[in-house]
Amino acid sequence: MLIVSVRVPAERRLAATLYAYAFLTDLVLLYPVYALLFADTGLSVGQISSLFVLWSAAGILLEVPSGAWADAVSRRLLLCLAPLLAAAGFALWVLVPSYPAFAVGFLLWGAGGALRSGALEALVWTELDRLGAAGRYARLIGRAKTAELLGVVAAMGLAAPVLALGGYPAVGAASVAACLAAAAVATRFPEHRAPEPPVHDPAGATQPAAVGAIPPDQPGETQPCAAQPDPDEGWWASLRGGLAEARADRSVRAALLLVPAVAAVWGGLDEYTPLLARDTGIPAAGVPLLLLLVWAGTTVGGLLAPAGERLTDRGFAALLAGAALALAVGALFRHPAGFVLVGVAFAAFQLATVLADVRLQARISGPDRATVTSVAGMATDLTIIAVYAGYGVVAGAAGNAVAFAVAVLPYLLLAGRLATRRPARPVPANRSLPENSDVS
Repeated sequence: MLIVSVRVPAERRLAATLYAYAFLTDLVLLYPVYALLFADTGLSVGQISSLFVLWSAAGILLEVPSGAWADAVSRRLLLCLAPLLAAAGFALWVLVPSYPAFAVGFLLWGAGGALRSGALEALVWTELDRLGAAGRYARLIGRAKTAELLGVVAAMGLAAPVLALGGYPAVGAASVAACLAAAAVATRFPEHRAPEPPVHDPAGATQPAAVGAIPPDQPGETQPCAAQPDPDEGWWASLRGGLAEARADRSVRAALLLVPAVAAVWGGLDEYTPLLARDTGIPAAGVPLLLLLVWAGTTVGGLLAPAGERLTDRGFAALLAGAALALAVGALFRHPAGFVLVGVAFAAFQLATVLADVRLQARISGPDRATVTSVAGMATDLTIIAVYAGYGVVAGAAGNAVAFAVAVLPYLLLAGRLATRRPARPVPANRSLPENSDVS
């Protein structure tokens, strides 16, 4: 009973902090209007596209190094810094609107996203595992994804009236305020890191742990966002350790590759759903209504994560195959009613993405969890760029509907591979995969 009484408040605190952080980091009122800001400043379409490339490049280049930094120093520190970098970028956009300011802002925003990616998942898993509640990871992460979506929806709803009242400066100020609030919430994340083992000298004396080791939080106590580097086991050691685990452990490597295989294609296609909606013949004013079906499906998919943990390899394969077929049929239907199937497909893809992350976290056994997770994030970002390029070629030749249908073919191949391969080795007893699940 004592364990329950201590664990439940700690778990609730972690969950509440995670949901608030996820919501606030995406409550960016500049989201729906920043393209208008760029165009009103005089940027051409080519210049705007180059900004998106800078944004993606910053995230890709910093993804793995930031994961290693999180493992070496403090995951909570990076979660605090991430929204502050984004806030600085947004402030630049509205204070000195120009191409150089926009470019620096995107670099800062991309860097902030890289700092958050990997560190957040690693911190949540580690804290739940410490509480003996790693089995609730899928539930928390699924709900956090939903909180992110709600933040975007709220930002879309608030952007128009705020823009009407105060123009771009007001929208920028609101975005900066949301980022500052997210950084403040991040200080409430608990962080317990495994202490360094004592070092025994030849004389038999026991030396204390490294000076930079991060001590556990005391009950009811939160450490500030301050770096606490370990001089002996620093950034480079974390980077090497995480990459070595991904390379040496076949099950970790398979789970790592599963993440981009599941997340990249539908994550890239999401950017083109407005074009698919417009091609159904619906008036422009009705496009947002069709997109609401997609948003609703994605939200439901995140909430279904706890139930999805029961899926075996074949069940996971069926989920991917069903989602791929639903998306292809919904797109090729070329009618607004087809977006019902598109929404169902996005629900299944969101669920599969959360489950792929769960399986990766369950396979990682070393201390460099954020590094390994960031490698998966970088692979996802690189694959999404390939999806963008391929989509442009196919859509330019055959239209958006055909491009959507062609894009889901890799999911059918992946589903066939998962359904026919041998079961993976069992997960250690202290991990959270269900007994009947053998997806790496």
